Amino acid sequence: MLIYQEIVLRLFLSELLGSIIGIERERLDWVAGLRTHMLAPVGATMFMLVSTFGFRDVLTGHPNIVLYPSRVAAQVVSGIGFLGAGTIIFRREIIRGLTTAASLWSVAAIGL
Repeated sequence: MLIYQEIVLRLFLSELLGSIIGIERERLDWVAGLRTHMLAPVGATMFMLVSTFGFRDVLTGHPNIVLYPSRVAAQVVSGIGFLGAGTIIFRREIIRGLTTAASLWSVAAIGL
């Protein structure tokens, strides 16, 4: 089991790295700014922490139960991809939001 300081450190680190990208996007006044780029990696980190360490008490005494944290990571990737697809807008022959979608996907990966 992780100690609380390590959990807080992981959450803070993912928030910090996501906010670096978010500050740049906020400065340029783009759609997804600081808050969005802080929430996505923190949420992804929390999902990964829960899937990796949240069910350790279930495993004690049950050798036949196996948990796969990578399955949760795959679901975060597809869920963030769904959110990113919603940010892409097609207007006539101009595509907008592609960078926003890619940056949301990247900061979720930072969180994982």
